[in-house]
Amino acid sequence: MPDRLSISVFFPAYNDGGTIGSMVLMAVRTLREITDDFEVIVVNDGSKDYTPDVLCALASQIPEVKIIPHDGNRGYGAALITGFSSCNKDLIFYTDGDAQYDVREMKVLLNELHDDVDWVNGYKISRADPLHRKIIGRIYHWLVKFTFGIKLRDVDCDFRLIRRHVFDKVHLKSQSGVICVEMIKKFQMAGFRVAEVPVHHFFRAYGKSQFFNFPRVSRVVVNLVQLWWQLVIKKNRGYE
Repeated sequence: MPDRLSISVFFPAYNDGGTIGSMVLMAVRTLREITDDFEVIVVNDGSKDYTPDVLCALASQIPEVKIIPHDGNRGYGAALITGFSSCNKDLIFYTDGDAQYDVREMKVLLNELHDDVDWVNGYKISRADPLHRKIIGRIYHWLVKFTFGIKLRDVDCDFRLIRRHVFDKVHLKSQSGVICVEMIKKFQMAGFRVAEVPVHHFFRAYGKSQFFNFPRVSRVVVNLVQLWWQLVIKKNRGYE
């Protein structure tokens, strides 16, 4: 673990009222154990449940917590772009606000952030999802690994620690969930070095998935084709 930690933790949140409070509180508690130079940011992507009420209460009581609201649901990619651009510390850790990962395991990622590593990616020890999501997730995983040439054990693990300077070179555009494929591919294209560590994955206790569901599969396929054309065929790192 680096001697002097300066770290931003952020969560994209959409209708995560039942879980985001505990995620933020656990993040703050974990960070206070390892550093005094941190911030916790939540990007509220137009939630329609009681997520805004929970976040307002947290921000009023914890000075390190900052809430950034979107005026409506812009999409997962838009929430990540807002989050990355809002982080001010040297390191950026993010995961989703649905509590399917244990935020305390950010320490595991920090332990692998050596001088020759630019970002650390988790991979699920075992996926705790319904069967249909496991099937769709596995198909998606192998599809993007093959078509984009991604060299990562678990493309669909949003549990990442990244040096902030990486985003001086990598600029993200995707507004949807395919932003993770864009991000990983651009990290590879830019030559950034990755370490991978196992992390636990848990059943979703509240809310519904916004990405891996059947009505959105066709839209995801279209977005992936467009992304593949730009990054693989045209090799356009800063595509519009």
